[in-house]
Amino acid sequence: MVAEFHTFTLGNGIRVIHKEVPRAASHVSLVVNAGSRDELKGEGGVAHFIEHCLFKGTKRRKTFHILNRLERVGGEINAYTTKEETWISASFLERDMDRAVELISDISFNSTFPAKEISKERDVILDEIASVMDNPSDVIFDEFEERLFGRHPLGRTILGTPESLKGLRKSDLQAFVKRNYSPDQMVFASVGSTPVKKLKRICEKYLSKFKGKGEWVKRKAPKPVALFDQRIDQDTYQVHHLMGAMTVGADHKDKLPLTLLANYLGGPAMNSKLSMNIREKYGMAYHIEAGYTPYTDSGVFSIYFGTDVKFHKKVERLVNKELREMCNKKMSTRQLRDLKKQIIGQIALSQDSGTAMMSGLAKSYLLYNRVEPLSEFFKSIEAITAEDMLRVSNEFIHPNNQSHLVYLPN
Repeated sequence: MVAEFHTFTLGNGIRVIHKEVPRAASHVSLVVNAGSRDELKGEGGVAHFIEHCLFKGTKRRKTFHILNRLERVGGEINAYTTKEETWISASFLERDMDRAVELISDISFNSTFPAKEISKERDVILDEIASVMDNPSDVIFDEFEERLFGRHPLGRTILGTPESLKGLRKSDLQAFVKRNYSPDQMVFASVGSTPVKKLKRICEKYLSKFKGKGEWVKRKAPKPVALFDQRIDQDTYQVHHLMGAMTVGADHKDKLPLTLLANYLGGPAMNSKLSMNIREKYGMAYHIEAGYTPYTDSGVFSIYFGTDVKFHKKVERLVNKELREMCNKKMSTRQLRDLKKQIIGQIALSQDSGTAMMSGLAKSYLLYNRVEPLSEFFKSIEAITAEDMLRVSNEFIHPNNQSHLVYLPN
């Protein structure tokens, strides 16, 4: 019987997880257990700044050579930062696995952060911040979590602020890397047709030689803050309304019911409850969604909609009506069965994407040192009851327990 995935640990502590699948393209990521929530006072935006500067020069390569190493053979290399991780990823033809792993190894462990490049990249990120600030449907999520988490590090924006960015120096980047880029806080994930024995040889050749023990600071869970309802005049064309509450994290038993709840109310499918009963029935909101974002020790359940100011109060009433119904009435057997079929189908279809498959493996292995086979995961979904959904609804989405942030046109 072929294993669903393979795992091993390199001598320096980097954990490796590999799923062998017959496909032309391969996907890999080195995931570092460090993001914006791990920044110390005065380091706002440094995790994301480092992600940019990894491509600006190593002990043996300049930017030109880094960017051409995979691109010239048709591959891609990229990176991104979240509140809890930094991802350095590549996609390429299987023949170039050796090339990709060597490159990721070089930029992750040998970056020199040239002062001239830091100065240029600071301007790039300042433009990125300005671009986000120009888009209220983006900035409202950052401001909402800033209010929801209060002074806790999870309330910080990933990009930092113009003021914090201008204060960062090469020494700040190096200090964050020294503290957090420790092999025992990393996972290397791979999906592709490379045999696991070959991958192990490549990883041992390029990744295992980097030693060192960081000073990773243990995270503290956020404490609930008082409910808020902030309605702010903004220079916008329409109303942007975000409501939500702090919930449980990624390893809590209620993660799956919350995931189903978000999918049912306003997930990606066009037949979600809020989309059908507000967008399709009344045409009052071009975009309406519900989402559950699990962090390691906390989470956020939220509902966002954009609407014309003349429809705003009615849309808010309709949303609250749907939330009350979820809190007062158990889902029928058919509703719950259809919801489970829908999310199982969505997850199964996502496995057609090598990057999505690889990301799921990496995140689970990084956080919990385990990966649940899809068959077991689907069994966990099937085990959720209507009583579970009703209990979680009352605990987390009752209208009386929601905070609100609203941008109103001037």
